[in-house]
Amino acid sequence: MSNSSSISHFLLLALADRRQLQLLHFCLFLGISLAALLGNSLVIAAVACGHHLHSPMFFFLLNLALSDLGCICTTVPKAMHNSLWDTRNISYAGCAAQLFFFVFFIGSEFSLLTIMCYDRYVSICKPLHYGTLLGSRACAHMAAAAWASAFLNALMLMANTFSLPLCHGNALGQFFCEIPQILKLSCSHSKLRKLGLLALSACLALGYFVFIVFSYVHIFRVVLRIPSEQGRQKSFSTCLLHLAVVSLFISTAVFAQLKPPSISSPSLDLALSVLYSVVPPALNPLIYSLRNQELKAAVWTLMTECI
Repeated sequence: MSNSSSISHFLLLALADRRQLQLLHFCLFLGISLAALLGNSLVIAAVACGHHLHSPMFFFLLNLALSDLGCICTTVPKAMHNSLWDTRNISYAGCAAQLFFFVFFIGSEFSLLTIMCYDRYVSICKPLHYGTLLGSRACAHMAAAAWASAFLNALMLMANTFSLPLCHGNALGQFFCEIPQILKLSCSHSKLRKLGLLALSACLALGYFVFIVFSYVHIFRVVLRIPSEQGRQKSFSTCLLHLAVVSLFISTAVFAQLKPPSISSPSLDLALSVLYSVVPPALNPLIYSLRNQELKAAVWTLMTECI
């Protein structure tokens, strides 16, 4: 019987046994991380340098890009290191830090996507009150609340997770330190605390999702009344893309946390974790920039000036 006090490191999931496959995983993670870094950096630079983009929508998009960069930089580099050097080790302190920052950036992503939904709701359903409801001070307060709430939630979950006694070794079934995988190592008498941690995370995610769905019901009701077919198509395309990103992100994250043990497997856990931790940060810049002509023009101008 081992205890958390005697554990100095954890063993992460080995993505492959053969050296060729390990190098292939390294190259895949490298390509995804470079795409995410390039895309999100371009969005941040374009919004920061383009004075005509200093509006609530682009301000929240800049914050989302920062959150995406944090998600990628928290999990992917360690997975690349392990694949390249054929190792599985991560220190106890490193695991705690990785879990904290991952939950922090994922929580901020949930909050910012919800705020961006509110931005869409106000701009479509209450356009005359847009300047009042989403002024510069209100936007700063909402962004600060998103980051602060994500920080407090990550601190609480990390502290509660690592305060549980661990009795089932130190091998994690994931390529990064994830709360459900650490809870699997905890002792059986901690079952109520484990359920409480999972329930809290699920309630927060579902609360965001319910707010988003409720907002989009009102948005679609207003969009359907737009007399211009071109205006309806433009509004629908923007809203449906945002809703698709949010649905994929929240559904995979919640399912990964709450799926029953009977259907759990290393391959399924790995696929789900990649879908909500790696894919959205890489795709978000592409999805939001391709549907916005102003942002595309600003990114192109920035790239030509740099060249």
